[in-house]
Amino acid sequence: MDSLLVANRGEIARRVIRTANRLGIRTIAVHSDVDAGLPFVREADDAVEIGPAAPAESYRDADRVLAAARKSGARAVHPGYGFLSENAAFARRVRAAGLVWVGPDPDVIELMGNKITARNAAAAAGIPVAPGTTAPLSDVDSAVSAAARVGYPLMVKAAAGGGGMGMAVAADEAALRKQFAAVSAFAARMFGDAGILLERFYPDARHVEVQILGLAEGRVIALGERNCSVQRRNQKLVEESPSPWLDPGVRERMLAAAERLGEAVGYRNAGTVECLVHGAPGAQDFVFLEMNTRLQVEHPVTELVWGLDLVEQQLLIARHRPPSVDPAALRPRGHAIEFRVNAEDPVRFLPGPGAITQWREPAGEGIRVDAGYAAGTKVTPAYDSLMAKLVVYGENREQALSRARAALGSFTISGPKHNLPFFGELLEEPEFVAGTYTTALLTRMRAR
Repeated sequence: MDSLLVANRGEIARRVIRTANRLGIRTIAVHSDVDAGLPFVREADDAVEIGPAAPAESYRDADRVLAAARKSGARAVHPGYGFLSENAAFARRVRAAGLVWVGPDPDVIELMGNKITARNAAAAAGIPVAPGTTAPLSDVDSAVSAAARVGYPLMVKAAAGGGGMGMAVAADEAALRKQFAAVSAFAARMFGDAGILLERFYPDARHVEVQILGLAEGRVIALGERNCSVQRRNQKLVEESPSPWLDPGVRERMLAAAERLGEAVGYRNAGTVECLVHGAPGAQDFVFLEMNTRLQVEHPVTELVWGLDLVEQQLLIARHRPPSVDPAALRPRGHAIEFRVNAEDPVRFLPGPGAITQWREPAGEGIRVDAGYAAGTKVTPAYDSLMAKLVVYGENREQALSRARAALGSFTISGPKHNLPFFGELLEEPEFVAGTYTTALLTRMRAR
């Protein structure tokens, strides 16, 4: 692999380009017309404009991305996350074009990309799942009948959804009828699949996920877990590793379950097994939530704790090569926390795009910033509001929190709205500081 097309934008494109350049691989960026001035375009060895701002006409347009690969002479494609990263049809087309696909096998993407088939695969592998349905529901009366068996409260989920989108809670039949119609319509519009999954809702759980690597020789290894419980609208804002307030026995069983699931489906490359941990410490248990067949936004916390470059491992696995480190010698050290710096207001978390007039990143020991923007660039409403990821590392959680406070205090952004003030608020929140928080934290904070 001597050349790599990065089929994404912003901070993740920049992140992949950085590792590829270090490895001596020529990089090709693809970009929409409004992204021409972003750092990832300048930092690639070559760049191809593929269309207007609308993702369907640029980053999600497989024809345009593949045409750019042909035009640039790329030998491989890295999809990043979002856009086409979990599109099995696109992965098949990449391979059919004679290119290396930096990701798992398309059949595995298809199997695990659907919440129902993924749930069934997990259950078949002996992994606990929440009470729920095992086939997609297409009409509300069937959903009401199923709900009587599963029990309220319920999560109403788009079977084909991802990234926290297409979900709603139903506490009773009236709410189920309302949310079923809303989620089904959203799923048909966003994912082209209106199928619905019902699962038991755990109102005060912890969202904990396991990073796995499916190695080229067939073994799957788990690289610890990340707590992703600070969320708004079911979408993550803060992630940390290792997870505080997690029973050691639950951690051990969860890591083993993630490896077992990866091996059961023949997983190769980087992926994440997401779970919900419920119950008080000392009486905890977990259930499978979903699997993400790609690199996660929050992968830097795992990189800092485990001391490896996950993008480098992805590229090696895609070329059927062994990892650059000895898996048997890997050990986690210290604590890392990631804050997603979004162009949104810090109270209601509504998007606030705009031109960036000032951008000054924090620096120092244990501080890492993966940014997609810089001063003089513009955050447009066409894409996700993520501008950067501030990641802090310490020998322990207390040191990581201290470094986070200092880093957030010196991070300066002017122009678009941003959520840095919320993180300052979070770092003074007793539940978060103590590590006892659950997915209900933000609701409790905003209810005061």
